Amino acid sequence: MRALTETQIRDSLVNTTVRETRQAVLPDLDAVRWDQIEYLGWRDPKRDLVAYVVAEVDGEVVGICLRTQPPSAHRRKMMCAWCQDVTIADPAVLYVARRAGAAGRKGDTIGTAVCAGFRCSANVRRAPSITEVSGASEEEKAYWTSLRIEELRTRVAGFVREVAASA
Repeated sequence: MRALTETQIRDSLVNTTVRETRQAVLPDLDAVRWDQIEYLGWRDPKRDLVAYVVAEVDGEVVGICLRTQPPSAHRRKMMCAWCQDVTIADPAVLYVARRAGAAGRKGDTIGTAVCAGFRCSANVRRAPSITEVSGASEEEKAYWTSLRIEELRTRVAGFVREVAASA
């Protein structure tokens, strides 16, 4: 993902009000390893149930605001719909996004299960397990990893595109 500024991130948010956009607490952008992520995702430290995702969709930077439930409400184990990694320790939780535009103002939302800490980019870059690529060469393992990275980009872009569709 290309490096983004605070202004670019705030301007990209499609399903927030002006006030919500202004109040969003952004992560330390200098600490982000932009070359190691397919999307930027973080939880708002002041509002623990609010999170944000910014991704490149069709060549444009698009950001969305998500909401989740308190940790005590997370009873079922789920697989992340984005990285689809089943070997991780980071649990997947349900995130819900208000749709952009008129649909969102009417209360329409869309949800998905995503890694609670938005570690999908690290998950798809992990070395493939023996059950995934038994006896594979290093070249085949690299291909497997690149395939997971591309699939993550596709899934994230699809969800963000769906949220922004009414904008």
